[in-house]
Amino acid sequence: MRAPAILAAALALALLPAVARAQEMNQGAMDHGAHGQAAGHPASQRMMQAMETMDAAMAKTPMTGKPGLDFAAMMIPHHQSAIDMAEAYLASGETDPTLTRISRDVISSQEKEIAELRAWIEANRGR
Repeated sequence: MRAPAILAAALALALLPAVARAQEMNQGAMDHGAHGQAAGHPASQRMMQAMETMDAAMAKTPMTGKPGLDFAAMMIPHHQSAIDMAEAYLASGETDPTLTRISRDVISSQEKEIAELRAWIEANRGR
């Protein structure tokens, strides 16, 4: 009887590091702010910085209680982050044609949407 209990305890102790890592990874996946250090290429670091900048801007955006205004205000830093990441890719030196096209499309479309969102906010702020 004692051997199964000892075996179970040993197995539980052996699994603790894996469980802790899985919890950390799950927490990071749920939180944009848990990006940690970007390793490797400077473009990758710029992309992580773009996410951190977005998170900070969104955290500072006051909620009005008006879903339309809140949505528009929160989307601006979200779109800006996409632009910043696309620009980082384009400056990375990689030349994948699909990612280059997508990056250019992201920059163009998100800049237009930011302008539309800002105009919408200005027109609807007093409602």
